[in-house]
Amino acid sequence: MKSISVAILAVGLVATASVRADIIPSFVGSSPSGNTTVWSYQIDITVDEQVTSGDFFTIYDFGHFIAGSSVQPSGWTFSSSLVGTTPAGVAPPDDPTLENLTWTYSGSAIPTSSGVGPFSISTVGAQFEPSLRTGYFAAQATNATSGNPGTKINNVGRISIPAPVPVPEPACH
Repeated sequence: MKSISVAILAVGLVATASVRADIIPSFVGSSPSGNTTVWSYQIDITVDEQVTSGDFFTIYDFGHFIAGSSVQPSGWTFSSSLVGTTPAGVAPPDDPTLENLTWTYSGSAIPTSSGVGPFSISTVGAQFEPSLRTGYFAAQATNATSGNPGTKINNVGRISIPAPVPVPEPACH
């Protein structure tokens, strides 16, 4: 009897996890542009979720980037900070010495199951072979259909970000 109860609980947990909805940023590529590299991302808005005004996603510990180089779709605003911006209830690793990139939405609702992008940012130095490491993202979106429509849904996950680039040191004489 105990094993049947455990099996029913496990099925219930899987079913609950399968209706979970999130904003998922994904690395889509990098390209050299003169003396810089453009790093591009897109977001996927999963089933049962939408993006409404005030929702956002943050890529943590991206590192150095060129101020003013962000590009995003209409309705999105870029900001950066050394700590956060983090949705309630999630705790991604966040090095307070490395810049985080945040895009916040202020337009009409973006429906469920949409892909949005590109979002991009540039770094100094043309990297012909992208040098990547695994970092973290966190996002806040709005429940569109299941449970409590209109409530905020927060998530965290892994994402590819630029690896630190070695900085040449001055020659010693």
